[in-house]
Amino acid sequence: MSGVFVQSALILLREGLEAILVIAALAAYLNKAGAQSRLPALYIGAVAAIGASFVAAWAFFVFNNGDHNDLLEGVVMLVAAGLMLYVSGWLFIRQDPRAWQAMLKAQADAALSQRTAFAIAALAFLAVFREGAETVLFVHALAKTAGGYSGELIFGLMAAALALAVLFFVIDRVAKRLPLRPLFLITSAFLFLMALKFIGAALQEFQEQQFVGYTEFAGSRFLDTIGFNPTLEAVAVQLAVIVLAVGSAIVLERRSRQTAVEAPSAQS
Repeated sequence: MSGVFVQSALILLREGLEAILVIAALAAYLNKAGAQSRLPALYIGAVAAIGASFVAAWAFFVFNNGDHNDLLEGVVMLVAAGLMLYVSGWLFIRQDPRAWQAMLKAQADAALSQRTAFAIAALAFLAVFREGAETVLFVHALAKTAGGYSGELIFGLMAAALALAVLFFVIDRVAKRLPLRPLFLITSAFLFLMALKFIGAALQEFQEQQFVGYTEFAGSRFLDTIGFNPTLEAVAVQLAVIVLAVGSAIVLERRSRQTAVEAPSAQS
C-alpha cells in the first residue's frame, strides 16, 4: 500500500471524522434541548458546506495548476503546515472529553439563543466547511510533495470518502459516542508529523530558488529515504518547532494541574 495512498486517506478521514463528530454531537444536543425542529437546518448547513468544499477544491485546482512556482508552492505548504500545527494543538488540548463537550455546548447555546434556524445552519456550515477547506489545502500540499495528483492519492481520497459514509451511518445510528481521547491523540500526532514534513518541503522550494541555504550532513540519506528534507536548515527549523510544541505542552499541563489544585480551595 502506497504511502501517498495512506496519507491522503488519513487526511480526509481525520477532517471528515471531526466534522461528523461535531454534527452528530450537535444533533444529540439539539434533541436533548427539545429543539428537534432545528435538525433540518443543521443538516442543510452541513450538506451546503460539503458542496462549498467541492467548489473550493475546483477553484484551488484551476487557479493553482499552471506553471510551477517554487515560491508560491513553498508559501502554500507553510500555510498548510501552520494549520496542521494549529489543529494538532487544538486536538491535543481537547483530548479531555469534558473540554470537547463544553465547547460544543457553548456553541450550540449561542446559536439557539438567536432563535433562528439560520444560526444553526451557519454553525453546521462553518464547522464542516472549515474541515473541507483544510482538506483542500492539505491535499494540494501533499500532491506537490508527492509529484502530483497520482492514482494513489485519488484512490486514497475515494477510500476515505467511502469509510466516512460508513462511519456516519454507524455514528448516527448505532454509536453516538466514540473514545475521543485516543482518537484525538493519534490524529494530533499524525498532523504534527505531516506538518514537519510540509515544513521541510516548503524549505526545499525556497532552497531551489536560493532563498535559503542548502547544507547536507551525515545521516541525511535516511531522512531523504523517508521523504523528509535532508538538509541542516530544514532539520534546524523542524527541531525548533518540536521544542516549541513540547514546551507549550508542558506549560499547558502545569496550568491544568494548577487549576485542578486551586478549584477545591476556591470552593471551600
